[in-house]
Amino acid sequence: MQKQFTTTSPAQTRALGKRLAAACRGGEVFLLSGDLGAGKTCLTQGLAAGLAIAEPVTSPTFVTHQEYRGARGLALEHFDFYRLRAGGDEFADFFNRPDCVCALEWAQMLAPILPPEHLSITLEIVAPRRRRIVIETRTPSGEEFLARIE
Repeated sequence: MQKQFTTTSPAQTRALGKRLAAACRGGEVFLLSGDLGAGKTCLTQGLAAGLAIAEPVTSPTFVTHQEYRGARGLALEHFDFYRLRAGGDEFADFFNRPDCVCALEWAQMLAPILPPEHLSITLEIVAPRRRRIVIETRTPSGEEFLARIE
């Protein structure tokens, strides 16, 4: 099952992230893929806003992982595996924790250890200010999540 969205500004991409956060109950894992500049971090900033996280969210490219706590009681675990070439097993304990939401940029670097319960989000640049965002799942819980998105 999949849902497709089009955004025409960073603000719209963040707003989609907020919509996703509104549907989160904890334990969600979002695998974010797309070219550099496609909006992965922007979408994650929207997730953070929707989880009532007040601190600024930036790409964790050089530190791989950032944790944010929000007023909704769910943590946002934000990963960027762009520079990871091997390993990553130490991060697997974060995936599917009921007290957090995980956003994994460049998740394909961890394919062997990714949890089966996840939502794949592909962000595609279709024009300088236009993004096609496709959210896909192959699990019943993922389908339930997609049904909760307004």
